Amino acid sequence: MLQINTEEQALQLEDYQLQLRWLRPQAADAAQKPVIVFLHDSLGCITLWRDFPERLVQQTGCPALVYDRRGYGASSPFSSTQRNPDYLEREADVLEHLLEKLNIPEAILFGHSDGGSIALLAAAKYPQRIKGIITEGAHVFVEELTLAGIRAAVQAYQTTSLPEKLRKYHGAKTDAVFHAWADIWLSDAFRDWNIEGFLSAIRCPALVVQGEADEYGTLAQVEAVVRQVQGQAQKLVIPGIGHTPHREAQELVLAESSRFIQTIR
Repeated sequence: MLQINTEEQALQLEDYQLQLRWLRPQAADAAQKPVIVFLHDSLGCITLWRDFPERLVQQTGCPALVYDRRGYGASSPFSSTQRNPDYLEREADVLEHLLEKLNIPEAILFGHSDGGSIALLAAAKYPQRIKGIITEGAHVFVEELTLAGIRAAVQAYQTTSLPEKLRKYHGAKTDAVFHAWADIWLSDAFRDWNIEGFLSAIRCPALVVQGEADEYGTLAQVEAVVRQVQGQAQKLVIPGIGHTPHREAQELVLAESSRFIQTIR
């Protein structure tokens, strides 16, 4: 089995810190391979990826970087929970800044939900650095199903143990994490949010993954991405699976992601 060195790092970026986890395979050719960068979802963090990043590193031999975006996990708190509709585009800019600071010339992005939308935006805006993208449950426009799912999450946050579960990962930042996501998506200002205009600038290969029973988006999201990107695009729609394919169908997502990465190295 391939040996992997794991290293935790707190990186200063402007006036805040981001928590990073490096996964470096002990292989002679690892340094010549692109880095897989994992972009978590709207309530996620490094820990919530569980063992998926390590398993993908095992299968591909690529090094990987997993990080908590600002406000999440062990990274610095948000400067403000008041988000603008372009907040995901701003996160793509932060990602580019991070990759530049870490001297990562070639990256393959694996993004879940909000992280998938960030991956699409980064590939469109910074094509010189992004060699390929894998998205899971990414959004490129607002759907009523998405809003209904978020309203249900708000209800759960108010009436169940969801805050306590999230507090294990985000600590005192938990309320800010939840409301930063829910408040902007349910706002009037966000109803017209749409990033389809960026898709034609994406020229790298893309693997677009979605559960057929995704409670936060329909397959129209997948079709919009596959139809409009300029690079080679593949879709993986998994029957009976919801919004988290890398947990709900881990073996399939690992196999297809590994196969996809092997074709673009």
